[in-house]
Amino acid sequence: MSDGVNAGRQPVLYIPHGGGPLPLLGDPAHAGLTTFLREVTAGLPRPSAILLVSAHWEAAVPTVTTARNPTLIYDYYGFPPESYHIQYPAAGSPELAQQVVALLQGAGMQAATDPVRGFDHGVFVPLKLMYPQADIPCVQLSLVRGLNPQAHLAIGRALAPLRRAGVLIVGSGLSFHNLRVFFSHSDPLYSAQFDAWLAQTCAESELDVDERVQRLLDWESAPHARYCHPREEHLLPLHVCFGAAESESPVAQRVFAEELMGQRVSGFKWG
Repeated sequence: MSDGVNAGRQPVLYIPHGGGPLPLLGDPAHAGLTTFLREVTAGLPRPSAILLVSAHWEAAVPTVTTARNPTLIYDYYGFPPESYHIQYPAAGSPELAQQVVALLQGAGMQAATDPVRGFDHGVFVPLKLMYPQADIPCVQLSLVRGLNPQAHLAIGRALAPLRRAGVLIVGSGLSFHNLRVFFSHSDPLYSAQFDAWLAQTCAESELDVDERVQRLLDWESAPHARYCHPREEHLLPLHVCFGAAESESPVAQRVFAEELMGQRVSGFKWG
């Protein structure tokens, strides 16, 4: 996938994508996140393609989009009319999709393609801020039903070679995702404690790789884990990201650490 515009190894990003389309609508509670997403790609090598794992797609086996001109899926409800006219006309990349399938199968996993599915809001909302010209091909990769952390680490490990082929791997989720708490304006104490654990797990230089892996596998033992993630689909894109980074750059940099809708949320960059 290299096209000469990238140099060396691409980083890996785990980003918060916020609430529905709100980062694109000028929502005051998302101002910090919107600024972060607009600025996070500054200084990064330009990727030849993007592989994005969104919290909003689960399949029986890891599945990648193969449409050459993907549509958008407005998978949110109750927002202003303009929310359903957002456009992000990035091309797909069937070639990258087939490379993803080959890497997963080469690691002993089943994998599938989907020629119809478009990009959900976990893809087009952050990418519209990160790469507003929509001029970099993008492929979306599903999570796997059952949400097994070991399986998602393994997916990331299989995809690690893409980093040296010019592909930017992005995990799009939220490090805190409890909608009831978001809307009840609860105290951020519990989310701050989980966030501190997550930052230590990903970015503390004193931990070795095995310790990081074990903490991610046992994430439910973290402080207030199930309060912060009643269901873990918004966390597991981080596991894919760590798996992709583990062999060459296992220590992350915390590149976002703010309150979002009253709760503590982080984003990470590896290498």
